[in-house]
Amino acid sequence: MKRLRCPKCSNYITFDETSYSPGQILAFTCPNCNKKFSIRLAGNSKNKQPEQENEEPEREICGYLHVIENVFHYKQVIPIFMGDNVIGRFMNGSNIDCPIMTDDPSIDPTHCVINASRDKKGNTKYILRDGPSNTGTFVNTEILEDRERRVIYDGTLFTIGATSIIFNIQKEE
Repeated sequence: MKRLRCPKCSNYITFDETSYSPGQILAFTCPNCNKKFSIRLAGNSKNKQPEQENEEPEREICGYLHVIENVFHYKQVIPIFMGDNVIGRFMNGSNIDCPIMTDDPSIDPTHCVINASRDKKGNTKYILRDGPSNTGTFVNTEILEDRERRVIYDGTLFTIGATSIIFNIQKEE
């Protein structure tokens, strides 16, 4: 199975590449935004290269952001992966890990970052830091200072712009 991203909304689309021959052109319609686009399957080569520049290797999910509904958008659940997770407002062409679909002008395109890493005992540790952003990042109503890093835990509430987010280790609330 291959995964590729919609060029308009970055929604993942999967398909079985073994059902098609090399060089064949495949047409897709994104189920999320109805964008129509096509790709050409690469031919056989000894060096297996990605067939689509938007393909991404599978990454380990280690938590979720539950974006709470507000006046700008509806509730969203966004996965957190190991390493740095850049959080911000979705914009076409941006390469952030956790895009929030919103019209909220107070959320920067790269507002804050959550780093997920393992300690010596193998436990996952989550650290939140501001982007830096224009409006700041608040953890439990306290603003993060410049270069301040805050360890967050399951159930931590933080706010970026006019949007509140709950960090959870499990997907279910």
